[in-house]
Amino acid sequence: MNDEVILALDQGTTSSRTLAFDRSGEVVAVAQREFEQHFPKPGWVEHEAEEIWASQEQTLQEVLADLKTAGRKPVGMGITNQRETTMVWDRKTGEPVHRAIVWQDRRTAEYCAELKERGLEERFTEKTGLRLDPYFSGTKLRWILQTVPGVRERAERGELCFGTVDSWLIWKLTGGRVHATDVTNASRTLLLNIHTGEWDEELCELLEIPRSLLPEVKSCSEIYGETEDGIVISGVAGDQHAALFGQACFEAGMAKNTYGTGCFLLMNTGEKAVKSENDLLTTVAWEVNGRREYALEGSVFIGGAVVQWLRDGLGLIDSAAEVNEVAATVEDNGGMYFVPAFTGLGAPHWDPFARGLAVGITRGTTKGHFCRAALESIAFQSAELVECMVADSGLPLRELRVDGGATSSELLMQFQSDLLGEEVVSPRVKETTALGAAYLAGLAVGMWESQEEIAKQWAVAKRFEPTKGFGSEERMKEWKKAVERSKGWAQ
Repeated sequence: MNDEVILALDQGTTSSRTLAFDRSGEVVAVAQREFEQHFPKPGWVEHEAEEIWASQEQTLQEVLADLKTAGRKPVGMGITNQRETTMVWDRKTGEPVHRAIVWQDRRTAEYCAELKERGLEERFTEKTGLRLDPYFSGTKLRWILQTVPGVRERAERGELCFGTVDSWLIWKLTGGRVHATDVTNASRTLLLNIHTGEWDEELCELLEIPRSLLPEVKSCSEIYGETEDGIVISGVAGDQHAALFGQACFEAGMAKNTYGTGCFLLMNTGEKAVKSENDLLTTVAWEVNGRREYALEGSVFIGGAVVQWLRDGLGLIDSAAEVNEVAATVEDNGGMYFVPAFTGLGAPHWDPFARGLAVGITRGTTKGHFCRAALESIAFQSAELVECMVADSGLPLRELRVDGGATSSELLMQFQSDLLGEEVVSPRVKETTALGAAYLAGLAVGMWESQEEIAKQWAVAKRFEPTKGFGSEERMKEWKKAVERSKGWAQ
């Protein structure tokens, strides 16, 4: 049994990875491939579905080869993925009808505004826990049906499949035998009633979506099918839900923040779907062994992606890691605030027409200030989410468990702790998103017996304690002033 491992496919916004975890939750093999981002128009973001699959398949085969050499046996596979990204493909040939429309894409902003004007947002929020925002899959799917010639007719004839990235990978891995999704990914489409766990007839009609397109909705931890290599697919969850599970946030009131391309803060609210009064989302946390739990979520669209932009767009740094060195050349932001609303603002503002803004620039502003203000913007956006979450849940934040690539920046993590006035805690196993998918898959095949066993494996790598006399209230006030100036710019 010591040679048994669980595979986790971690399909992200900019790269695909495959990891293998042993029984103690340690990574024993990993492979990664980046893939191309397409920006056909301002505010539009697309991926090639076949390129996503090719990059994921390559990493899977690399890891399987490494495991074979090491004499290790995969007993299950979990899948976790960038959520909301929307794909439609031919049910027989598997050929995509259009590029995947990425979660960051804002092309349906005007349609969402039209639905709001028709007074429909409350209906959608009541059933889905979501807002009418182009972030979610439903309006992207409608755009494909309305815009690509012949697609609506083919969909109505039952010839096409819709899926988020998890469904696409499951379909490809099983040779087209399984068209399914899990309840967390389904809960991000604007089409699922999160209280029943089923596709909602009324919402499908409002968005003009034929039911024949939709995948079967399953729980997060069960047998989905077998891959062409004979490996059981036994766990699926959207990336943020998987990270919450991987961080062992199993009790109501426990919260995590993932610092990836975007930032995603989730708080477990148990079996109660808490309606937000502060413009957060209510979402399914996971469904395991017949028990569906919920979470409050706040989404920051541009988190770590701001560092990529400093590197690739402005050329201020040569590598992502360099941002910390440059930011550390100055003591503070010098009064400069940077709002990275490149694709609009997520929670709690929900303004698809906001755009990026830098304010407070003087002749004394340096590259260091720009890098520091960009890093700080990640923490400011996350702190706004915490404020809303505490108000909605009525639960105090005792600590914030953190994961994702940007947590490697100690400057950012310390600033986050200072802003919140609470401990920020980094886990020993950094790969919490993939680990969550592995745990969900492992529970279904008996690798782990229970969530209690998993919780005991979680361990702290580093704690960041808040600095006394930091003055977070004044800094948050300045930040919010900058955010207000960014709103509505592209309207």
